[in-house]
Amino acid sequence: MRFVLASHNKKKLSEMSAILEGLGIEVVPLPDDAPEPEEDGKTFEDNARIKALAAHACTGLPAIADDSGLEVDALGGAPGVYSARYCPGTDEDRNRLLLENMQDVDECERQARFVCAICCVLPDGQEIHVRGECEGEILTSLHGKGGFGYDPLFYVREYDCTFAELPQETKNQISHRGRALKKLVNALGKRLK
Repeated sequence: MRFVLASHNKKKLSEMSAILEGLGIEVVPLPDDAPEPEEDGKTFEDNARIKALAAHACTGLPAIADDSGLEVDALGGAPGVYSARYCPGTDEDRNRLLLENMQDVDECERQARFVCAICCVLPDGQEIHVRGECEGEILTSLHGKGGFGYDPLFYVREYDCTFAELPQETKNQISHRGRALKKLVNALGKRLK
């Protein structure tokens, strides 16, 4: 069975392919000329659904899409669904803005979480929705060179390091996306039996 991934990200495609091949699912990329839907949802789930439905409509294939980001309690859940668009520029610019916005926040009030919502639209139009989260804290300075996005600021207490300092295999196991993908595999496995 072939599923389309509602993304042009080759790393996501590789990750999804490796995880879903055990279910007999071949994950194919979104065509280059596929229209980009406007991600105007109020939640991660809304945006994942928007992307999955658009990919399904464009290709006629069952589709998988995810939307993820960072929620910081002291900022009322921001940057949230705007994590990638928190400000114009690079990951460094977004990290700098996050640090500026948290400069007066006490160390004991820096709780945050990475969230990943996945929507899968099946051939019959039914939808599967799963969510994964990873709890952590926002540091006052960058630590580590690995990962991307907010990883150098996201501290995971149980491992005593940031996402940017974790080995990739460990990060994949405990991350919000890894947790959501495990739930997706379980849900798809039940549906495909």
